[in-house]
Amino acid sequence: MSADASHANANAHGSRRSYLLGFLLSVVLTAVPFWLVMTGAIADAATTAALVVVLAIVQILVHTVFFLHVNPRAEGGWTLMAYAFTAVLVVICIGGSLWIMHHLNLNMMPITGTEMSNQP
Repeated sequence: MSADASHANANAHGSRRSYLLGFLLSVVLTAVPFWLVMTGAIADAATTAALVVVLAIVQILVHTVFFLHVNPRAEGGWTLMAYAFTAVLVVICIGGSLWIMHHLNLNMMPITGTEMSNQP
């Protein structure tokens, strides 16, 4: 069995151009949020945080496509399906945790000065 035949079923790897494009996008998607936070270019902290999160999600997608080669063609689409399943689980875990913490915060009894004096 020759070396070429052993790789006949392997998925196509990226070209030098695609790796460089992925690298440049990664650098930009790292530098822009860093610049936003360090310079305070956007006065509203909530907007800055939301933009940083959006750019982080875009960077995850860039890494997935350009470096991990997850696409509908790879492994007959199973890698994309596994990736989507993992993303759904992460969203459920994070969303559920935030929902639970929000409702715990709403339903906790506030501690007043008289209740603290009864503490040992």
